[in-house]
Amino acid sequence: MKGKVLLALLYFYALIFSVLKTIRFPNEWSEAHWLIDYRFGFIKRGLAGQILGFFFQKNEFNILLISAVILLILYGCIYFIALKQANNISQNIYRVIFYLIFFLSQYVVLSAHIIGYLDHIVFLLTILIIYLIRKNLIFLSSILVCISLLIHEISFFLTIPISLFALIVAEMSNEKFSFKEVFNLKLLKKSILFLVFPAVLMFFLSYYQEIYGKDHYLSLFNYFNGSGFIKKDIADLVATSYTEKFTHYLATESKSFVIKMIYHKSFAFSLPILFLLFIVYKEYQRIGLPLFFLFMMAVFSPLLLHFVAWDTYRIWAFPYMTMFLGY
Repeated sequence: MKGKVLLALLYFYALIFSVLKTIRFPNEWSEAHWLIDYRFGFIKRGLAGQILGFFFQKNEFNILLISAVILLILYGCIYFIALKQANNISQNIYRVIFYLIFFLSQYVVLSAHIIGYLDHIVFLLTILIIYLIRKNLIFLSSILVCISLLIHEISFFLTIPISLFALIVAEMSNEKFSFKEVFNLKLLKKSILFLVFPAVLMFFLSYYQEIYGKDHYLSLFNYFNGSGFIKKDIADLVATSYTEKFTHYLATESKSFVIKMIYHKSFAFSLPILFLLFIVYKEYQRIGLPLFFLFMMAVFSPLLLHFVAWDTYRIWAFPYMTMFLGY
């Protein structure tokens, strides 16, 4: 009992310590994302703002309120998941260390700094999706992935790979995993059921953005600029990011992919990931190294965002969370 209390206090202290380093109010960039809805027609990432508009007036206070509530729920989920998975210090020392490093990681520190970002909703939904997969509710989990994609298309890299990994683990027939299990007919059927709707939706989002994306620029800019709390330069930046073609970002950002992956200084902040991988490796030795290989693929898949996005620090923080979800 004393060990559990000590562990709970240790995790709570680590979480609060990390959050207090960078906590702030939502910036204008994140506030603008909550303003976006379907008032000018269909647009990517419009679902969160549409739902917010059903219940609240879109002003700075309400955006702060909903952003804080979402972040607190996310922290609560990861805190209680960690306590449940490592509830005995002496018997689960590797797990205790894993979760302690996670609570002190770049992701938790940065998550407080980017309060209001839609990433937090995506990860909350991912937790629920993995839970549903473990309960064998594959179709419902697929629908939630679609909802997550409508909130932010980043879900394609953050949610789908680690959820597929969870599906593989849930369908394991033996304690020792081999690649043959990936081609199990039952697993293939469930994987198709899980992927088909998100894949179709992602294709639609990409196609729509290429053909009709720029049609909304002027409407969005005037809407942001007239809100009363979004400056003109931020209004232009957000309106551009919402209406620019996907192929444009691919052409401009992919050129620096290797630099962002290897030479960028943010890589140094991600070195603890290697230690976390070592901890996971210690446990996966018993289950099978092929499963550990799939785990690494799912964990590092968010780094593919370097091909299309410029916010390098934020992208390098994602593997911490995907590793937490997969572990």
